[in-house]
Amino acid sequence: MGWFIQLNPVYQAGIAGIGTWLCTVLGASFVFLVRKIDSKLLAMMQGLAGGIMVAASFWSLLAPALEQQASVESNIPEWFPAAVGFLAGGIFLRLIDKFVPHLHYAGDHGDTNLSETSLSKTWMLFLAVTIHNIPEGMAIGVAFAAATIGIEGATLASAISLAIGIGIQNIPEGSALSLPLMGEGKGKGYAFNMGQMSALVEPFGAMIGAATVLAMQTILPYALSFAAGAMIFVVVEELIPESQTEGNTDIATMSFMAGFVIMMILDVALG
Repeated sequence: MGWFIQLNPVYQAGIAGIGTWLCTVLGASFVFLVRKIDSKLLAMMQGLAGGIMVAASFWSLLAPALEQQASVESNIPEWFPAAVGFLAGGIFLRLIDKFVPHLHYAGDHGDTNLSETSLSKTWMLFLAVTIHNIPEGMAIGVAFAAATIGIEGATLASAISLAIGIGIQNIPEGSALSLPLMGEGKGKGYAFNMGQMSALVEPFGAMIGAATVLAMQTILPYALSFAAGAMIFVVVEELIPESQTEGNTDIATMSFMAGFVIMMILDVALG
C-alpha cells in the first residue's frame, strides 16, 4: 500500500479507475454464468447501485465541498460553490444526453430522434451507459486530488472508499447492459464486450478530473459538487426508473436503501 500512497494523485486516480472498470468486467462476465435474465435480480442490482451512488455523492463529494468552503475566508456563502457545482453537474449531463444519440432500457426519454440516426439500438444503449460512466470517473479523480490538497473531510481513505463504492455499483451496471443484450439474442462474447467497454471511460475520466483540480485548486469545491450533481442525475434519470420496472418496486427500493447503507458505512469507517 505504501507504493500507492507515494504516487502522484493523477496516477492514483487512474489505478482506481482501472479497478472500477475491472468491476464492470466482472459484472459483464455474468453472461457466461447465467442462462436467462432474472428481472428481479436486475432490479435489485440497479437499486443497490443507485443507493451507493447517492450516499457517495453526499459523504465523499458534497460534504467535503461544504467543509472546504467553510474553512476559507471568503465573501461567498458557504453553500454557493456546492449549489452551483451540483446544478452544473446535472446540466452538463443533460446537455450530453441532448446531443449524443442514445437509448435507455427504461424507455425512450425523447433525447434522440430515432429516425435521424443510423446507430443501432445496441450502440445507443451502449452510449447511454458510457455517458453515465463519465461522472463516476470524474468523481474518483476529484476525490484523490482533494485528498492530496488536504482539505478537511477529504482523505486518501475516503477517496479509496469512494472508488470501492463505485466499483461495487459497477458490477450490476456491467450486468445491466450485457445481460439484456444477451436476452435480445446477441452472442455472449459480444454482450460481454459491450458491457465491459462501457466503463473504459472511467480511468481516463479519473485522471482528467484529478489533473484539472490539481492545476486549478480554487475550483475544488465546485468540482466535488459538480461530480455529485452528475452522479445524482444518473441515479434519477436511469437507475431508479429502470429498477422500478416490471413490478419490482419494493425489492428495488429496499436494495437502494441497502446500497446507501453500504456506502455510508464504507465512507465513515474508512474515511
